[in-house]
Amino acid sequence: MKYLYLMLIVYFGFFLWSVINPIEGFTCFLEVIPAIIGFLVLAFTFNKFRFTNFTYLLILIHCIILFIGGHYTYAEVPFFDFIKETFHQTRNNYDKLGHFAQGLVPAMITRELFIRKKVISNESFFNFIIVSICLAISAAYEWIEWFVSLATGDGGDAFLGTQGDIWDTQSDMLFATIGAITGLILFSKIQNKQLLRIS
Repeated sequence: MKYLYLMLIVYFGFFLWSVINPIEGFTCFLEVIPAIIGFLVLAFTFNKFRFTNFTYLLILIHCIILFIGGHYTYAEVPFFDFIKETFHQTRNNYDKLGHFAQGLVPAMITRELFIRKKVISNESFFNFIIVSICLAISAAYEWIEWFVSLATGDGGDAFLGTQGDIWDTQSDMLFATIGAITGLILFSKIQNKQLLRIS
């Protein structure tokens, strides 16, 4: 439990930093709300279903990415401005890190749920279904971004974060897909070890 308490301290520390004097208040709200909703869902279900510490760590990292994006807006994260200038990129690509995490973290959450709840009996389809779910989540998020942009006009531009890239939506979904596949390749064994401790 000490590990979880430490993660809670980190979570709330980044959250408070994110919402204090953000570059754009409305964008900050839109970016951090998924992390708040996720926290509430995990808190309400904690006694019924407790994830492994590794999965909680990945969720925390994803929340931190959201908080940083909320504070600066995804198009103006300073370190990624530095990368943009150093490598002569045409845009600030912090949002690609966010969408990469948007694939990786849900993949590991879904994987743990599938294993522990025995959702799929035929393991040959296991990874394909997980990646497909993550791609569906990514597509749904793009719909939300589109709807918010239509509903708020200029107020949603920073949330949309296309930075003039006409292929932004497609590349966002690509990075989420790459993130999901990367998570399954790199972290499945680590997750399996933690699952053995609670089985």
